Amino acid sequence: MVVCTPIKKALGELRYLCNMNIGIVCYPTFGGSGVLATELGKALADKGHNIHFITYQQPVRLTGFSTNIFYHEVRVPTYPLFDYPPYESALASAMVDVIRNNHLDLLHVHYAIPHAAAAYMARQILKEEGILIPVITTLHGTDITLVGRDKTYAPVVAFSINQSDAITAVSHNLREVTYANFPITREIEVIHNFVDVARFSRKPIDAFRKVIAPNGERILLHASNFRKVKRVQDVIHIFRKVNGTLPSKLLLVGDGPERHMAEELCRELQICEDVRFLGKQQDMEDIFAVTDLFLLPSEYESFGLAALEAMAGGAAVVSSNAGGLPEVIEQGICGYMANVGDIDAMAAFAIDVLQEDERLKSFREAARKQAEKFDIHNIVPLYEQLYERIKQR
Repeated sequence: MVVCTPIKKALGELRYLCNMNIGIVCYPTFGGSGVLATELGKALADKGHNIHFITYQQPVRLTGFSTNIFYHEVRVPTYPLFDYPPYESALASAMVDVIRNNHLDLLHVHYAIPHAAAAYMARQILKEEGILIPVITTLHGTDITLVGRDKTYAPVVAFSINQSDAITAVSHNLREVTYANFPITREIEVIHNFVDVARFSRKPIDAFRKVIAPNGERILLHASNFRKVKRVQDVIHIFRKVNGTLPSKLLLVGDGPERHMAEELCRELQICEDVRFLGKQQDMEDIFAVTDLFLLPSEYESFGLAALEAMAGGAAVVSSNAGGLPEVIEQGICGYMANVGDIDAMAAFAIDVLQEDERLKSFREAARKQAEKFDIHNIVPLYEQLYERIKQR
């Protein structure tokens, strides 16, 4: 059911601003796709839309209470017959149930695998009942660049994307990579990731900074899911070079398959006293506020949401120039980029930013200003406009 509030334009024309019932399907974890999907849903709910999250557990960023947000858990019963529980079938059934009983206007699925395929299945089931539900698919990165290119999944990924009513990508780079690797026949619209700048604009807590850097050392940060693509070993080698020149500390936020290797490397390089592993953290605002420099030397980033959030918190960035990062970072203004694996260059850039107080201040202020271009208030209306267009077709 659509609730409409009449508003008058300057010319006296009567139009209707419609609040929608929107289903959002995403992974509920710390990854960029889940973070973006959850923050988008929360922002839409704040604007009066009814948001229905459909996933296998409550998203980590879905905290607090909102009268416009609903969470529907996908249950996957286990049977001895199945070596691998059929999550895609359970997800499609959950979508059908939520759409039927909550009169959804559209379904927005984040990450192609398996969400786009499950959405297609759900739509075909509902079509038999005379219910037509538009589907929007947002591509986030590894669903295209890694998993989706696997021959096991590629045909289903391409078909599901092409069956969507609208397709968005979080960067121009990801859009081009998608066209280059899949037979996509539909237009892909770029809507960049966003950040709530106001949320991350916090004053640093002096006591917190003193605990980490008691002698005024520079604070460097890396946050990720510790997969190989993030090149956490490069982070540690870069820090070692910086640490040999400037008194500094390194914070490592997150967890994943490369964490054990990272801990071993810190011991080998004898820098453990200056490195802290903080594990997974849901609320990064206070950490970003005390960070001087964010390191992101990834093999590939479709966009670099973690870097954007760090910039909103006032941290300069040194990263690789892979994927969509050049769309986020202004070279030599709010940070620096170098080729993937060029540890020496990234370390030199980091030292250049950190060694003088005034220079660091300039980079940090520029980082905040650059983040404002991707502020939530600039990006979320683009999704609303897309929803309205799709509904009217």
